Amino acid sequence: MALVFKVDDARAAAWKTLFETHAPELDVRFWPEIDDPQEVRYFAAWQPPQGLHEKFPNLEVIFATSAGVDQFDLSLLPPAIEVVRMLDPGIAQGIVEYACFAVLALHRQIPMYQRQQTLKHWQPHALVPAAQRRVGVMGLGNLGRAVLESLRPFGFRLSGWSRSQKSLPGVECYAGDAHLHAFLRQCDILVCLLPLTDDTRGILNANSLAALPVGASLVNLGRGAHLQENDLLEALDGGHLSHAILDVLGDEPPPGNHPFWTHPLIWLTPHIGAMTAPQSAFNSLLENIRRHQRGECLQGCIDRQRGY
Repeated sequence: MALVFKVDDARAAAWKTLFETHAPELDVRFWPEIDDPQEVRYFAAWQPPQGLHEKFPNLEVIFATSAGVDQFDLSLLPPAIEVVRMLDPGIAQGIVEYACFAVLALHRQIPMYQRQQTLKHWQPHALVPAAQRRVGVMGLGNLGRAVLESLRPFGFRLSGWSRSQKSLPGVECYAGDAHLHAFLRQCDILVCLLPLTDDTRGILNANSLAALPVGASLVNLGRGAHLQENDLLEALDGGHLSHAILDVLGDEPPPGNHPFWTHPLIWLTPHIGAMTAPQSAFNSLLENIRRHQRGECLQGCIDRQRGY
């Protein structure tokens, strides 16, 4: 049983060292050096090449090297092949760090003070107590729950929204389309951590952004396709929203003339909220391979109907 990795050379070297050190008995190969394709049972990649199941007729599991699998065209993969998202604790830690940085920066009005600095304008503004700041998280999976738990000690009024009903201590939970606007109406800072599915594509649009309170801010850590970019520009330029912090875009990188590059009310980062690190992801991947070899259920196996 062979595992084939399709990653860049630097990461391949790290993965190779980890397997040689901790699981030398496993047959691990690195794309495009695959040897006999009949022996391949596992494939790991950010985005697998087309015709993978035809090239590897005995393939049983595809491991995504990411927390989401929206970059996969699941319709092209036979149902018998399991698709597993990466359960890297380092991803959750990275998302928590980024979300806390973004929420605290918006809460303490740092974007406004940064603009004042460029104008050499010294002007303090009233501080809103954390207990009066309402922070909402869209997406209550592992990442959303971790972010809410990390924000709890600051004393924010926390809420969350997901497609199905959840119950989290200290968090006012909303669910489904019927309660989306009720959730949005009480978000001074909105953090998007939704998986990208047909239901959530374009969910941050003129209609939903208008439901946010005047002066609210947006943090998108989900996927670029969650956001209708022109609708965000209109909400910012019209004064309804005060700021946006975006780590993901529809086109990455955006073209040089994209308005987000220079917009004064947007902070832009190049999809660095979290990155899969071989050192932190290795144990969960190895455990999943062991589970499969023992005939046990895999952790992180996606539901194809839901897309996550």
